[in-house]
Formats: sequence, structure tokens, C-alpha cells
Amino acid sequence: MIVGSLPTTDGTAAAQAGCLLVLNSTGQVVETFSGGPINGPWDATVLDGGTTAALFFTNVLNGTVAANGRVVQTATVVRMLLSVSATSKPQVVLTTIIGSGFPARTDPAALVIGPTGLALSASGDRLYVNDSLKNRISIITNPLVRFRSAGKGFTLSQGKALVDPLGLTLAPNGDLIAANGGNGNLVEVTPEGRQITTKQVDTGGGPPPGAGDLFGLVTTSNQVYFVDDGTNMLNVLQ
Repeated sequence: MIVGSLPTTDGTAAAQAGCLLVLNSTGQVVETFSGGPINGPWDATVLDGGTTAALFFTNVLNGTVAANGRVVQTATVVRMLLSVSATSKPQVVLTTIIGSGFPARTDPAALVIGPTGLALSASGDRLYVNDSLKNRISIITNPLVRFRSAGKGFTLSQGKALVDPLGLTLAPNGDLIAANGGNGNLVEVTPEGRQITTKQVDTGGGPPPGAGDLFGLVTTSNQVYFVDDGTNMLNVLQ
């Protein structure tokens, strides 16, 4: 497992570049990736190919802290190709910035707001990116073979039910499910960009509904598992 680390010593946005931590099956850190295009890793998704893997992650600290709360158009999406073995630690083969120019800013409550959720289409020809500050889902085409930035990609869906989308996952039917940080709703979006279903799942058991509580989520054939940071719970929607 690979997880992003964006460290801060006092809980404020005076954060450091951070790193990617490689954990073994018992949760121990066995490797650390840092430097290069890794600068405030915020969310990630991966395509596991057995002996190789493509890790995609967003960065939200490229000039963000220095801007002191102002929006900067410098957040990125990176693809890291890895050599993977059952008997040795993963090795980085190549890192490429495949998305750039996404807006980000520091925030006293959320630490940083910027591109967050990532989801790879089943065919691998689309990487979906939650552009949180613009309330939109962006598409980066050909993410597995792209060797230059697609900029901010092109818009699949924006506004309406999307309010600070954070978590993002692909449903078994190919639709996307985005978790709103702004109002505690899950929003289902088709590959054509139609917003077809909205369901409030954060009802304010901790802070008020929304408050950036919804983040990580994953689907099965008939369930959605999602993390509610406000109540420190892993919940399920059937």
C-alpha cells in the first residue's frame, strides 16, 4: 500500500512537501518516495498490473503556502510508474506530470483545498479528477501513456449538485460517485457528465453536514463505503 503524507507541525497550512509512504502487509513503512514532483500529495489512485503499477496522485503545495490564502493555479496531477515484486520493495521507474494548472489555496479549516479525488476508468483511457475549488470533475485523457501535461483537462461535469467534491470513485456500472465536502452529499455522475442521483449521507453527527467530512470512498456491486471524518466512522450506504 502507498499513502500520501502532507506533514504539518501545528495543524496549520505551514505544511511541508511531504512524501509517499510504502507500507507492507503489516502496516510497517518499508520505503519512502520524496522529492521531484512530489509536493503536498493529497489523494491517489493506482492501477496494479502485477509486475508494474501506475500510481496517480495530486499535489496541492506548489506555491500554495506562499500565497497565504490566495488561489494559485499550480496544483498538479502526477503519474508514477513503479516496478513491483512480491519479494522486494517497489522501485520508481518514471514520474510524469500529466495534469497542471489546477487551482488550490490554503484554508484554516481544511488545511488545503485543491484537486482531490482521482478515479481511473475501467478502460484506462480516462483519469477523472475532482477539481474541488471549481466544483467540477475533470478528465485527463490517455493517462497511462501520456508524457506531457494535459493542463486542467476538460470538464465532464460542473456545478449543480457538485459542491467542493473531495472523494471520488468508480462504480461497477462505470458511473462516478463524488463525495461533497461542502454539503455532505454523494453525487452519481455518468461517463457523459449527467448528474443523476444525489444522496445526503453526512447528517451532522459531528460538525454540521458537510464541513469537509466526506473524503475516501469505495464501491462494491451494491454498496458504497465512505469515511465520515466528522464522526471518525467508516459507514456503508446500501
